[in-house]
Amino acid sequence: MPLAMPTILLFGLNLLDALLTIVWVRSGVATEGNQLMAVLLDIGNAPFLGVKVAIGAVAAIVLVKWGDRPLARYGLAVALAVYIGLMGVHAFTGMAAFGLVSNEFIDNVGKFQTDLMALTA
Repeated sequence: MPLAMPTILLFGLNLLDALLTIVWVRSGVATEGNQLMAVLLDIGNAPFLGVKVAIGAVAAIVLVKWGDRPLARYGLAVALAVYIGLMGVHAFTGMAAFGLVSNEFIDNVGKFQTDLMALTA
């Protein structure tokens, strides 16, 4: 089981992402960006959390079973990088929710994101 600890970390980050998403969405601070998961969240917290945990569990089982393959190692590294980035987004969302980030800064980030999307389209 060479990928056991990173796989557990990935599962933990997946769970933390789900819980923070529920907190931010239910408090009106943010919306769910994944439309499929947003539908589940509209149904309720339990269906959203159940699917999120199931996806994480399937990924963990696959990684533990086939973790000796190079593709598994690469995939795990990419997934961890994505989830670590998501934790940054959650941290920023929390700081904005608690008033630790100014509205002007948030507006500038939004404008930058819009400009960036226009350039890549």
